[in-house]
Amino acid sequence: MAGRCGGGCGTKRKRAAAGLGDLHDDMLERVLARLPPASYFRLRGVSRRWRAAADSNTFRAACARVPARDPWFLMLDDSGHRGPEEENKQLPARPAAVFDSAERAWARWRGAPGAVPVAAAGGFVLYRDAPTGELTVVNPLTGASRALPPPPPSGAPQAVAMYGSPYRVVLILGELPDLSMASYDSTKDAWEGPVALTRKAEDDEASSRERGAEEGEGGDDTVYFLSKSGDVVATTMQRSASREYSSVVACRGSGDDDAVAYFLSRSGAVVACDLARRAFAELPRILPVYHEYSIDVVACGGAAYAVVLSELLDTASLRVWEHAGGAWRQVAAMPPAMSHAFRGARADVNCVGHGDRLMVCVSSGDAAARGCFLCDVRTNRWEELPGRADGDGEAATGFVAALSFEPRMEAAV
Repeated sequence: MAGRCGGGCGTKRKRAAAGLGDLHDDMLERVLARLPPASYFRLRGVSRRWRAAADSNTFRAACARVPARDPWFLMLDDSGHRGPEEENKQLPARPAAVFDSAERAWARWRGAPGAVPVAAAGGFVLYRDAPTGELTVVNPLTGASRALPPPPPSGAPQAVAMYGSPYRVVLILGELPDLSMASYDSTKDAWEGPVALTRKAEDDEASSRERGAEEGEGGDDTVYFLSKSGDVVATTMQRSASREYSSVVACRGSGDDDAVAYFLSRSGAVVACDLARRAFAELPRILPVYHEYSIDVVACGGAAYAVVLSELLDTASLRVWEHAGGAWRQVAAMPPAMSHAFRGARADVNCVGHGDRLMVCVSSGDAAARGCFLCDVRTNRWEELPGRADGDGEAATGFVAALSFEPRMEAAV
């Protein structure tokens, strides 16, 4: 009997280790849904089975069960921002790159070539076509888009905001102090308004006296002064095409009823619009109107902040301020060893927030005074992001605007 068995009777056959190919389709989709969103484009090329899984409705349902995703930061580059001699050229901005905070890497942005991104919320980016004013909501991961119906005829907007889930789009119209708003509700696919915004009572006395002393009765009129170098400087904000309608929305409550939109007026003052109560207020200035500085507003963690880059006593400082109790208070500041590089560079700051993280992009004609930084507002921890090279391998020009969104494959426009 032993001779019939041969030499194989005393050995055991080894079983191959189980892999993803052995998983049931439902389990495979759950595993793939947990991968970083950037892997969505790569997994489609692995096999026909994975491509079918990435396109299935059950895979998108599995993605919806993932509670949160690390944000992507969409950075807009202005080819005209190359040096001080060209800073007044209003060349069109173009989508340049996206920073994936999960993989901590830059990627090329495949956005619409003609329209300009003006706002973002959740997993969506809002585009505006400059010649026609048409608004389109896009899911950047899937490419799905939805053209919004034309807003009510009411002139050019002062600011464009997007917030909430389901998302809403708000247009702030008019000039200070005569502002109005029109809002779009994605659940109704319809616009409401425009309705007039009233000035908050607490903004009428103290703030109006401050504006009157600094700017005259016009409130948002242009003031001219001499800089330290002897140049004539105007207080009117100089914005690129991608920043023309920039605004942020902070929702302190659990719902969207406490949403407040913040934007910069043409003179650089921070304006807060309570979207539920349909009221607005001009917040007091952090620095005097005749002081030369760069400012931007940003929302993160349910709060709104102002980021100010200024120079004083031969050094530069970059500070984060929060308006609370009728006054500004400093909540974070870049270490002096990092901010000193911006001294004398006439740098500009453009910011975007998500969660408790704040991204600050410093653009300048001086390559040494340019970069992107992440700040944890709660801990005041700063870090500089790795540089990004353009298609020719050279350092990319400074970013002039930034948006953030949560990459969600399952988000339907």
